[in-house]
Amino acid sequence: MWQDAFSKYTGKACDADVEAKGELYDLKSLEGLRVYLDHVHIKNCLLRPYFEQRNQYPVVDARELLPSFEVDLYEYKKLPGFSMVALERPLNYFQEIFQFDILHSPTLLNKSATAEACPLFESIRRTNIETFESRLPKRSHKDFQSEYGNTDISAIENYGKIIPYLLEVERGHVMAQDNSGKFYLSGVFSSFPSDLDTELKRFGIKIGKFKPGDNLLYEYNRLFVYTFLMELHGFPIVSERRTSSSLFARRLFRMGEKFMVRVLGQSDRTITSLFSHPKARHYPRVEKVALVQVSRDNKETIAGLKKGGFFVDEKKRIVILKVKYRQHKFNMENVREDRALSVYRQEVIHPFTGECTAQFNVIKDASSMTILLNDIVRGEYTGNIVYKRNELIQDTETHEKRLKFLFAWLSKHQRRIIGYSDEFYSGVVKVLDSYLLAPDNYEPFNDLSDLYQEVWSKYSYIQQARKLKTLEDLKERKYRGKSVTYLEMLQIMTGILNDLKFEIVNYFDKLVETTLNIGDRVLNDAYLRRKYISCPDEELTEYGLKIKKLYGRLVMLLDEFRSIRKSRSLYEEGASISGLI
Repeated sequence: MWQDAFSKYTGKACDADVEAKGELYDLKSLEGLRVYLDHVHIKNCLLRPYFEQRNQYPVVDARELLPSFEVDLYEYKKLPGFSMVALERPLNYFQEIFQFDILHSPTLLNKSATAEACPLFESIRRTNIETFESRLPKRSHKDFQSEYGNTDISAIENYGKIIPYLLEVERGHVMAQDNSGKFYLSGVFSSFPSDLDTELKRFGIKIGKFKPGDNLLYEYNRLFVYTFLMELHGFPIVSERRTSSSLFARRLFRMGEKFMVRVLGQSDRTITSLFSHPKARHYPRVEKVALVQVSRDNKETIAGLKKGGFFVDEKKRIVILKVKYRQHKFNMENVREDRALSVYRQEVIHPFTGECTAQFNVIKDASSMTILLNDIVRGEYTGNIVYKRNELIQDTETHEKRLKFLFAWLSKHQRRIIGYSDEFYSGVVKVLDSYLLAPDNYEPFNDLSDLYQEVWSKYSYIQQARKLKTLEDLKERKYRGKSVTYLEMLQIMTGILNDLKFEIVNYFDKLVETTLNIGDRVLNDAYLRRKYISCPDEELTEYGLKIKKLYGRLVMLLDEFRSIRKSRSLYEEGASISGLI
């Protein structure tokens, strides 16, 4: 399969001929170009070196794709690296804001021109070859001339063939549209401007971490601002190639360009793309593609990947993983102040067909749920969700959309929220309380009282069910992952039930039933009854007497639950009859 995965991986036939290209890809749009380049770059820059180096290839650890990104410790000089920019427009050479050696598309002269019919066509083709060759290492000149001396290297259809030579050119390459709107290789040896000092200081002042002329504040916060700024664009503080690429993308985005900047570092072994997007209001979007090893503990995912044929190397559990990120404006009130980027989607790419699927969770990270929730309440989330199975909510720009989104999201994830760790749950509570109980939101929530109560009811259910999850664990004499004694079990359980009796019966009958069932199971524990409850007081130790007393307290609390439940049932019956009359 190793050899087959490389030889057959084409991503809709990356190595197809010129005629097939036009049919398989929309090479007149940035999105179509991005799909095509995904396939070409994955094949030549990830799969090829993986199969050539076999056991020596440094596969990316899944956690390396989770923000915050770690600084690279090694540079793998034998691996490919490149940077490139694609602009969804024709070039204006003198007006461009960066330097590069320009290449021309001969098809601009005449769509049907050939070297025989148009001498100028041959002249342009030859000039492109000379320009490209001048930037290649001398050792590659002969091979390049032999293979592509008579080729139109600017044609996008030939990009996949000449990329091994492009990887030898020190600096970046450029793509733009010709007059017909089709992309072509329009430049090589490009330098992306990186005014890091100005960008860093401007950004630090904007988020309130710097003040003009304040040296101490600058010294204290500089590293934080630098790290945050780089992470916004998908990188740690790293090499010049990736730093300049990220800042160049930032500049193009501010200029309103339709673009894609792509870079592959020899340290991170990851293809990173930064590109404009209609819904990206503040920063360019970020995507990463890498060869990742699936954790052996993720058995369900492994089985699904194997069944679908998604493994590049089944024995080593290697997949092609694409991770999409969402950037966030700096906010001191965020759960994590230093959070600049979060994962919002991960896709496994099929090594033979190029098919993408998001059904597998290769990056397992519970904290991403808290981050996403934080985005929802702050109105930063722009994804889709279905509210009550009949309304599609596509963003969180208004409080109404936010509340509907919250209700749908809490409904979808309530089992996870109820079952995850205390640390995770405390983060969820902090985010929800910061929004639902914020004084500034009282007025808009009054205008949306029904929707607000709907969300609060769902939140209350989760809160109460969370406590019941603790009761279920206590029933087995487990608490926060540790074993407890009968005395500790009864102490904690009666404390929780005492709190619950003031809230649970007022909302959810189902939870009341669960509470009573758990309590009855404890009361009927054979060992507990035989060892402590059935024994006369004089035969019990002080420890046994405490258990017996708490047992009696548990009986009283459960009776109170039954009494209140009965009263509520009678009240609801009366209200129902009254409504009929």
